[in-house]
Amino acid sequence: MATIGSGKRRTVFILCFATLLAMGLWFSASAVVPQLATEWGLTAGQVSWMTMSVQAGFVAGTLLSAALNLPDRFSSSVLFAASAAVGAVFNAAIPLLGAGPDGALLLRFLTGACLAGVYPPGMKLIATWCKQDLGLGIGLLVGALTLGSATPHLLNGLAVFGPGGMPPWRPVLLASSGMAIVAAAVAGLLVRPGPYFRKTAPFNWRFSGEVFRYRPTRLANFGYLGHMWELYAMWTWVPALLIVSYEMAGWSARGARLAGFGAVGVGAVGCVMAGVAADRRGRTTVTIASLVLSGSCALVAGLFFTQPGVLTVICLIWGFFVVADSAQFSAAVSEMTDPLYVGTALTIQTSLGFLLTLVPIRLIPELVARFGWSYAPMVLVIGPAFGAWNMWRLRTVRRQLGLASGRGRFLPGEKDV
Repeated sequence: MATIGSGKRRTVFILCFATLLAMGLWFSASAVVPQLATEWGLTAGQVSWMTMSVQAGFVAGTLLSAALNLPDRFSSSVLFAASAAVGAVFNAAIPLLGAGPDGALLLRFLTGACLAGVYPPGMKLIATWCKQDLGLGIGLLVGALTLGSATPHLLNGLAVFGPGGMPPWRPVLLASSGMAIVAAAVAGLLVRPGPYFRKTAPFNWRFSGEVFRYRPTRLANFGYLGHMWELYAMWTWVPALLIVSYEMAGWSARGARLAGFGAVGVGAVGCVMAGVAADRRGRTTVTIASLVLSGSCALVAGLFFTQPGVLTVICLIWGFFVVADSAQFSAAVSEMTDPLYVGTALTIQTSLGFLLTLVPIRLIPELVARFGWSYAPMVLVIGPAFGAWNMWRLRTVRRQLGLASGRGRFLPGEKDV
């Protein structure tokens, strides 16, 4: 991180700090679903939509931002700050306006749309500061996103917010919004683009098809889709799995919530370590290893549902690897795409990935109702298996040798494309 000096280190740190604070908005309502379900009498479908509405809003916001070319019409730091501030307002409106289930789902959708102005501009800003270390740079940002996404679970487990059994949910949402307001101020005042800044071409719907017609980016995107099938469903339901497991064993409810925070938050370390490894060893190597290990955890975690101690350890390992490779799919597509259309390629990748997350998030509670927690998480292994297979196929494409500044791995037997 020292190739451009202290200005780079300072800006990347500040940007990651702002991302951490802003992304608490994502799971602010999901973390308090047990309280909301009790107070509002939520159905299983409504519980799922507390997270799914944010995913849908993010997809809509990403496509709208790309269609209007907002990242190039406005400063990325200004867009980041404005989006974080408006998202904080929508999130805080749930407790402040006394919204019920329907109003909360609408406000969560709008919050997700605002987050489309936080994460993608953050990635763009990182890319203006990082070149040879792009994998590490994006890994740091995704690590911050991961830890920020976990903070509502931490807030929900702190004694300051109430007794261990069922703490009040309103302070958690308000605290998350307060953090996002601080993030907006920090990003707007202190973050600026780096020396690799360049304007990109407007979003091009015609080019979007090339992302899947061109074999290298198609395989990288299939790897990403497999990863996304698992990631947000794991982040959504593993904290709930831990709570039920702890309760059945007579363990502390607060301990379960803190374990849920750990299972999500530990991924921040995984992102940074994977970023360093990918820049040194190659993106396909790191993504395949992460997918295989996280998929293995998805396969066995539920089998230890009645043993909360063992389950916690498995979920911590799972959380480490489930997001470790996330940044590397974006980096891979960026490195294999025409520089003029990187924005379009990443928009398509992100939109399809988050759209796909709606399926497993909604599927898990249905499987729990039918088969129980011991077997329901196994469905998530489909994603890592599909993703790892496609990233292995990418290793046979000569074009991927350019990944990670030439640290790709080529297996004989394929032509250049």
